[in-house]
Amino acid sequence: MVQNVVSSGSTSVGSTITLDYQVKNQGTENAFSSYTLFYLSKDKNVSDDDIYLGSDYVDSIAAGAYSSESTTLNINNGIAAGSYYLLCQADGNGDLIESNENNNVFAQSININLIKTDLIVQNASAPSSVSVGESFKISYQIKNQGVGNAFPSSTMFYLSKDKTVSNDDLYLGSNEVESIAAGAYSSQTSSLSIVKNVTAGSYYLLYKADGYNNVIETNESNNVFAKAISVKNSFSSNNGYGLINAAAAVAKALGQATFADVSNLGGNNWGADLIKAPEVWAKGYTGQGITVAVVDSGVDRNHQDLSANIWKNTKEIAGNGKDDDGNGYVDDVYGWNFVGNNNNTLDKNGHGTHVAGTIAGMKNNFGVTGIAYNAKIMPVKVLGDDGSGSDSAIAKGIRYAADNGANVINLSLGKEQPNNDIQSAVQYASSKGAIVVMAAGNASSSKPYYPAIYAKYWGLAVGAVDKYGNMADFSNLAGSDLLSYVTAPGVNIYSTLPGNKYGFSTGTSMATPHVAGVVALMLSAKKGLTEAEVRKIVTATAANNFTA
Repeated sequence: MVQNVVSSGSTSVGSTITLDYQVKNQGTENAFSSYTLFYLSKDKNVSDDDIYLGSDYVDSIAAGAYSSESTTLNINNGIAAGSYYLLCQADGNGDLIESNENNNVFAQSININLIKTDLIVQNASAPSSVSVGESFKISYQIKNQGVGNAFPSSTMFYLSKDKTVSNDDLYLGSNEVESIAAGAYSSQTSSLSIVKNVTAGSYYLLYKADGYNNVIETNESNNVFAKAISVKNSFSSNNGYGLINAAAAVAKALGQATFADVSNLGGNNWGADLIKAPEVWAKGYTGQGITVAVVDSGVDRNHQDLSANIWKNTKEIAGNGKDDDGNGYVDDVYGWNFVGNNNNTLDKNGHGTHVAGTIAGMKNNFGVTGIAYNAKIMPVKVLGDDGSGSDSAIAKGIRYAADNGANVINLSLGKEQPNNDIQSAVQYASSKGAIVVMAAGNASSSKPYYPAIYAKYWGLAVGAVDKYGNMADFSNLAGSDLLSYVTAPGVNIYSTLPGNKYGFSTGTSMATPHVAGVVALMLSAKKGLTEAEVRKIVTATAANNFTA
């Protein structure tokens, strides 16, 4: 039997009560261990209509002895206020055979009160205008204008077309709020971002106090505060942020307005003209001091238009058969070949050499002038002479470039299926400050191939346009998920080929080095730009955003 129960005769919905009691064995035999069960009931009898509150384990009790116990019970928010009996049932699971099974229940009156809380949002502030993909700060206060203490709760945030929360709203996040005394308020701040491809326009930012409805309030209809907000979205599922603008990007990196237009080069250099690279050159920024890794089929480092701009590992002594710099690769004076696992990075395919010329072909009045014509090209061979390559080789090549000082990594490659090693390598390179520039792919798909799709988190994805700025019909598009996707010239691009040759090629592979070159110009103009800053500047100054 239960005896000497000590507990509060009154408590509140959502609170806890502490219960002290004794379980006595008034029989003549030892009682084995058992459970005491607790209920809220409208009468003094245990039935299926009662509200189960929990149990407490009781050790064995000798004949004539008792065990003093203490437990804590929760009165959850779903319990209606009113008068009840707190039932304490010894041997609640019926584990023991007793001489009297009818005297196990102890009943004590208890009143359950409704806490008279009322949470509202007040003094909310937020920017009047925000852009998709950018974080913004908000501040607000949660006030308890009721007469009872409010328990901890969460404030939730939505983007809505009206002032009410509905399933059509875009959920932006939540913020935990500690308990608030009656009449008091809690000042809060939070950082939000609109990360979906939301249509530009006028919205309401909704702040909803007690968003999960954990707190029972006297007024449940006044929790939402609505603040008008304008959403800007220059991102298109077709061309992302639009055509990259070298002049605007480099100027913004320097904290200046875009550079003045200069005369076009014309001819086969129309790609440089279209993205306004000559405007940057006129200011003296040509990629000097920047290394761009071409992770591709190799590079013809002896080409007349490239030889002066090939990166050299000065820590390595050529031909001595030793790993002088301790980077794990022997005699990697001109990069490394991850296909043949040797130091021969020469290109027989032509793809890598064509890419290299667009990035850093020398400005010498013949051939092609690269976008960053004073940058250095680091050859990293990950594709064979037939253009094929393993995921492992590509991943290792990316890591090699990042570990050996590449500021920019050009990936004019990709496929439809993801690969964890390549994803990890892209993330690794970005963590080391390298900007990874990735081709969107040439399958006319509605979204980029891998690894370009990782531009949601790291680096830049690049689609292709023709000389008129129109999307190429083969180019994979930006897709519905917000990612750092821009376009660049990729149709009939003239550039270097092995053996001091030149030729035209088409694809997002050709668009990508245009963007890699622009990034090199940015880094040469403004030392110390972070990967995140480059991504932000490039997308903010591309055609869909740009205003002169």
